[in-house]
Amino acid sequence: MVNNKKLIHEVLLRLAQRFREPGTELIYGSNFELLIAVILSARTTDAIVNRVTKKLFAIAATPAAILELETTQLELYIKSSGFYRSKARHILATCKILLERFNGIVPGEREYLAMLPGVGRKTANVILNVAFAMPTIAVDTHVFRVAHRLALTARKTPEMVEQDLLKIVPKKFARTAGMLLLLHGRHVCLARKPRCNICALKDICIFHGHA
Repeated sequence: MVNNKKLIHEVLLRLAQRFREPGTELIYGSNFELLIAVILSARTTDAIVNRVTKKLFAIAATPAAILELETTQLELYIKSSGFYRSKARHILATCKILLERFNGIVPGEREYLAMLPGVGRKTANVILNVAFAMPTIAVDTHVFRVAHRLALTARKTPEMVEQDLLKIVPKKFARTAGMLLLLHGRHVCLARKPRCNICALKDICIFHGHA
């Protein structure tokens, strides 16, 4: 059995050399903008979200301003992000709750973030990690894929993978581990055609050679 604590320490050391300033690739100017961007990022790319939010935030960058938009207006702004009707519904409901319950401020506690429509565990983990510097790991498709290819886990759900990773991530990487794995999955360890030829982990990766 591979010593997963030793393995992930080596993995993260190497990835930290490759991605020297790991952080979200979403463009935002406030915790609220980050929240909306993360909600919009479901089932689409950060690049698409950044194009959408550039136009949206230029005219509505607060909960109150977004609530002043007609639903159809908001849908038009976010249409290219996909699933725009449900996303618009979630964003409007979230803005309403933020104003009514939290004075328009994005809360920094998981239990309160969970009250917001469109905010699941993964989204909450991103907000807590990026906006509030908490040691969370948001397991998206990239993190899930990389963790399995490196045999850091064999479990079948994002939450279970998150639990496994949290048990073995060294303290010094507690805040950056999730982002390092995500960036590696997004830019190198691609789903269909992983770029094994440029991968800094190929000598310690079980998947390499079977791609």
